[in-house]
Amino acid sequence: MRFAALPGFRAHQIPTQGSGPYILTEGPDGAIWFCESGASRIGRLDPDRGSIDEFKLSRDDSGPIGIIAGADGCLWFTQKKANRIGCITLAGEVTDFDLPTPHSGPDAIALGPDGAIWFSETDADKIGRITRDGKITEYQDGMTPGARPLAMVERDGDLWFSEAGGGRIGRISMSGKIREYVIPTKDSQPRAIAAHPDGSLWFVETSSNALGRVDAEGRISEHAVSTPDASLRGVTVSANGELWFTENFTNRIGHMTTDGEVLGEYDIPVAGSGPRCIMTHSSGRLFFGGFDAGIIGEIRPDL
Repeated sequence: MRFAALPGFRAHQIPTQGSGPYILTEGPDGAIWFCESGASRIGRLDPDRGSIDEFKLSRDDSGPIGIIAGADGCLWFTQKKANRIGCITLAGEVTDFDLPTPHSGPDAIALGPDGAIWFSETDADKIGRITRDGKITEYQDGMTPGARPLAMVERDGDLWFSEAGGGRIGRISMSGKIREYVIPTKDSQPRAIAAHPDGSLWFVETSSNALGRVDAEGRISEHAVSTPDASLRGVTVSANGELWFTENFTNRIGHMTTDGEVLGEYDIPVAGSGPRCIMTHSSGRLFFGGFDAGIIGEIRPDL
């Protein structure tokens, strides 16, 4: 199975050249919404028809990165270069909110259990929170300097996030209290993180070529990927509870059990696609962003 073709693969080409698709999320309409970091647009893919709509942002250099569906029926996204948080309706109407800390580098974004939108400020070592009316609060106490918080996910009523610069997994409560958990391998450069139904969290270790697991008590275990220097970037939990992840340098998609067994590493049929983030759709299909090729890749794990 290893290095075989991806099951049920389909490539959806984004119309705008140099789009640089990054984070993807499922919207309340069932569509795949994604950030075009290279083109300063928000994209929408109809997963059944395969059609793509694009919505241009107010600044050509905004650099959208992370996107998530909010509790208000809109999509919220970070604009790393513009230092803003954006909100887009299903009709494509955009509202921008400037961040109080200059050059904070907003990156990941998540819906908190409190109904607010939370996000990482990678360049400022802060975690931010924004309400629907644009009120912003920032938290930093308890975070190691140089942590560079990145991906974020909710678990147990808190937000958990990776610290790419600190080699840690962070945790922030709704009151803003931050705790950190050290990853055993030094300088592992954790990035994407995903919640599993069993209560654990899984994350990629880009420099260590492994997937990490955080249990309910904060204990961390690591599971190596056999292909060297694969440059793992994204991870998702599929409908059957297994892990699928992207290998940026090798142009492959990996597949692992929760016991750490690698079931396969599949070549992406599009050469040099540059896979980054990956997500599981409610239909059971997987979608990933081919950053370098400007595509959204689709996988049918059941085939």
